[in-house]
Amino acid sequence: MIDDPVDAFLPGPRATEAGVPGGPLSGLSFAAKDLFDVAGHVTGGGNPAWAADSAPAETHAWAVARLLGAGADLAGKTITDEVSLGILGENAFFGTPRNSAAPGHVPGGSSSGSAAAVAAGLVDTALGTDTGGSVRVPASFCGLYGIRPSHGRLPLDGMMAQAPSSDTTGWFARDAATFARVSAVMLADEGGTPPRRLVVARDAFGFAEAAVRAALAPLLDRLAGVVESVAHEVMAPPGLSVWGRAQRTLQPAEAWQTFRDWLDRDNPPLAFNVARGLIMGSLVSDSDRQWAGLMRREARARLNDLVPPGTVLAMPTTPFAAPPTGLPLTEQNALREQILCLCAHGGLAGLPQINVPGARLDDGRPVGLSLLASPGHDMDLVRLAEKLETRDG
Repeated sequence: MIDDPVDAFLPGPRATEAGVPGGPLSGLSFAAKDLFDVAGHVTGGGNPAWAADSAPAETHAWAVARLLGAGADLAGKTITDEVSLGILGENAFFGTPRNSAAPGHVPGGSSSGSAAAVAAGLVDTALGTDTGGSVRVPASFCGLYGIRPSHGRLPLDGMMAQAPSSDTTGWFARDAATFARVSAVMLADEGGTPPRRLVVARDAFGFAEAAVRAALAPLLDRLAGVVESVAHEVMAPPGLSVWGRAQRTLQPAEAWQTFRDWLDRDNPPLAFNVARGLIMGSLVSDSDRQWAGLMRREARARLNDLVPPGTVLAMPTTPFAAPPTGLPLTEQNALREQILCLCAHGGLAGLPQINVPGARLDDGRPVGLSLLASPGHDMDLVRLAEKLETRDG
C-alpha cells in the first residue's frame, strides 16, 4: 500500500485491485473518487451517514472497470467534498487533502482527494466527477491536466449522482502524455485533430484577477502560436454572473431531488454549507427553474455558435489561485460564487473542457488555462494540450 502524506485517500482499508495485464495503461496506477463504486466496498460519498446506509457495491463503476480493463492498477478511493456538494475541497468529516502544489491552500473540490493524490505523485491518474466544476477547479488549483468530457459521452453507471443534467466523469494527470493515454482509453478515441482557430473569451479573462491574467499570458501566447487565426469574443453576452445564476438554480434544484428521500428518511448530519445548498435547492420555484432552463438553451446556442468544429475557446479555469485552507464560511461563499461564474457554462452547455497547467503566480500557486471545443471533439483538446507541452519543452 502506498503512503499517503497528503491525506488524499479514505481512512481505513484501501480498495485496491490490479489491472488486466498487457493493456494500454499497464504500469499506470489510479485512484477513484469516493463517488465511484468499487466492487466489495461501500461508496461513501464523503458523508459517514451515507456510507452507513449503503451496502458494498456488487460491481465496479463503468469508469473504474474501464481503467482496470486497460491495465491500470487501482490504488484506492479518495476523499470527496460531502456528497460532491463543494468546490473548495474541504470535508467536515474526513478533513482537507493537502495541496502539494500550493501548501496551506485548498486543493479544490469536490474531487479533492483525487487531485491531491495525482499532484503529490501518489498515482499517475485519478477519477473525479464534474457537475459544476469539480474536476476543472482542482485541476487549476493543483496544477494538473483535467477534463470535463462532453456531457453524455461517457456512461455514468456506478457513479453517485448529484445533478444528472450536468454530471460528468473526469480524470487528472500531471503530464500531457499520460493524460492522452488515459483519455484515449476513457473516450475510446485514439484520434483528435488540434483546432486551427482560437477564440479568446475576453469577458472571462476580464473577470479573472489581474495576477491570473498575467500568469496565463505566456501560455495564451503559446496557444496562439499553434493555431492559424485568433479572435477575441464575449463568451456570455447576458453576463457571466447571469449564466452563474442559471446554473446555481438548476444544479441545487436537481441535487435536492437526488438527495431528498435520504434527507427525509435519515435527517443526516451535514456540514453547514452542504445543508444550506440543499435547502436552497428545495426552495427553487417553478418559475425560476423555467427561467434557468431557457438560459441554458441560450448558453448552448451561444457556445455552439462560438465554438464550431475546428475552433477552440480559451479562458481562465478559475478567477484566482487556490485560497488558504480554513477560511470563514462567509468568505468561502463569496469565493464559490466567483468560481461558478467561470464554471457555469459546463453544466449549461455540456461542451468538453480541459484544464492545461503550466502557469503560476509570483508566490508559486498554479493557475490553469481552460480549452473548450464543440461537443464530441474531446480528443481535439487532448491533442492540442500535447502540442502545447511539446512546444513549451
